[in-house]
Amino acid sequence: MMRSFEDILEAAKRGGRKKMVVPRPVAADFPVLAQASAAGLIRPCFIGNGGTLKALAGGSFPLEGEYEILEENDPQRVLGRALAAVRDGAGDILMQGGIAAEDLLRALRDRDAGLLPAGGGVSHVSVFPLLKREKLILITDTYIHNQPNLAEKQQILTNALQLARLMGIETPKTAVLAAIEQVNPGIPSTLDAAILSKMAERRQFGEAVVEGPLDIDCALSQAAAKRKGLQSAVTGDVDIYLVPEIDTGYLLAQALVFIGRMQTAGVVAGTSRPVILNLPFVSPENRVVEIALACLLCEGGEANG
Repeated sequence: MMRSFEDILEAAKRGGRKKMVVPRPVAADFPVLAQASAAGLIRPCFIGNGGTLKALAGGSFPLEGEYEILEENDPQRVLGRALAAVRDGAGDILMQGGIAAEDLLRALRDRDAGLLPAGGGVSHVSVFPLLKREKLILITDTYIHNQPNLAEKQQILTNALQLARLMGIETPKTAVLAAIEQVNPGIPSTLDAAILSKMAERRQFGEAVVEGPLDIDCALSQAAAKRKGLQSAVTGDVDIYLVPEIDTGYLLAQALVFIGRMQTAGVVAGTSRPVILNLPFVSPENRVVEIALACLLCEGGEANG
């Protein structure tokens, strides 16, 4: 089982280099990609104006042979070519590059030209190391879904479970978070949590333990759960925190990084090929870990499982 970012990097290296397609990369991308290339994780493929890309890459890549450039001078065609390359097997991983996140996510969901398998759904999974416990936790969805319905939460959980298993967590323990730990018809998130928990009992998620609704103190502390009359194998030993909506997920991830000084890395899951976003709360060094996570998803087959 992987217990640190170093474990993720080592596991990804064993899988060999993956081809990463980056549409119109920005200057900050090149040092990250050069580091990932030097680590044996990827071989980058840049799409855009060849002259501009060579000039930008020159400061990070000593040799032009370390990367590939696909010439495309029409800004409207860059993303389409990147998607086609990954979709058709000419690339393994898609990175956001200089494309706006909203445009990228919209394109990913396109049923004809995107990377969304039939019946699938995308979500963003953030991974955090708990240094004192030598443990990795996953929080989802931390970027994509504003107000996910029950079916979307089912897919979000499925995506996170797949990544957790690729990280060596054989029976992931999930806390489905809500404002309170009791099922209350007036709070829809508690109803969704209870249904997901029952679905897990009936093995609709395979080998997994899912408990909800749980408020944050019950999820974190077995003592708090017992004080409130809850008995669960999840409390105090959570692998995956499933949040009710984007306000909770995005703010929680940012608070852990900016206030709690925790490290994080994340990846888009649920697509036919892994996708990496450029999120503001991920440090440059941890963007390399994100590339390693994407490499693990490649090893697991389709990112949607």
